[in-house]
Amino acid sequence: MTDPETPAAGWVPEPAEEESAEDDMPLSLRLSIADTLTLGNATCGFMAVYFTTTGILIPHLTGSGESGMARNSAATAVILMLLAAVFDLFDGIVARKLRSSPMGAELDNLSDLISFGLAPAYFVLVYGMVAVDAHQKMSALAAIVVLLAVVLRLARFSCVTMKDGMFQGMPSPFGALTVVSIVLLELPFVPTLLAIIGVAWLMVSRVEYPKPRGVLAVAMLCWIISAMGLLAAWAFDAPGGQLLLQAGCALQIAMAATIPLFATTRKANTFRHNRREARAATLR
Repeated sequence: MTDPETPAAGWVPEPAEEESAEDDMPLSLRLSIADTLTLGNATCGFMAVYFTTTGILIPHLTGSGESGMARNSAATAVILMLLAAVFDLFDGIVARKLRSSPMGAELDNLSDLISFGLAPAYFVLVYGMVAVDAHQKMSALAAIVVLLAVVLRLARFSCVTMKDGMFQGMPSPFGALTVVSIVLLELPFVPTLLAIIGVAWLMVSRVEYPKPRGVLAVAMLCWIISAMGLLAAWAFDAPGGQLLLQAGCALQIAMAATIPLFATTRKANTFRHNRREARAATLR
């Protein structure tokens, strides 16, 4: 008679069915390809802060570097912000084509806050400490305004539902690059400060901006690559590099100023068209 608690001779108990680690992991904790690109965005933003500190601020405070903003470090920091914008552009495309994890939207907002809020605001702050005609306290105030504008813009983006294909307020990547362009253009301090505050206002405004999709996404990517080339030419003191960089910065600022005008004009024309149609309907 066999003990019921003892397995019979020659019988091997079947192993319990093992579940893969991925199956054990809650759905909300699994990273998608889009999430990986988003984390690349955050990494670039952090490294932009690193290069701004080690290459511009510390040499200025210790007197071990050239006066003003160090070209190589400034260019590297801005190129990293541009690279973060590339990651931000592609993570949305990949999320639409493949899939996004449940925490994808939160990761995107947090990464954007680092790359397009903290990094450009810190860039403005350091500018106020190293520029000859700048005022440190006023620059710190402008940096806070930029950071808070991005915080409010990202928070509103999570709460407000817009019509498909449109943003409300200047997108934070576009705003960050415009702020940095204003600094690199090396205008007098007061116009620089006013322009930075103007960009911060556009980010929290109700002005509509088109989302970078299709042809617009390709155009944006080409512009980012071109901007990287301009920064590299400036950093290595190539012939005409300074002039090319100033032209690129001026073009970025011009686009930031004209896009709201086009959006406002289009909205006004749509409003007038709807009024004419409503008036014609009442006369029938």
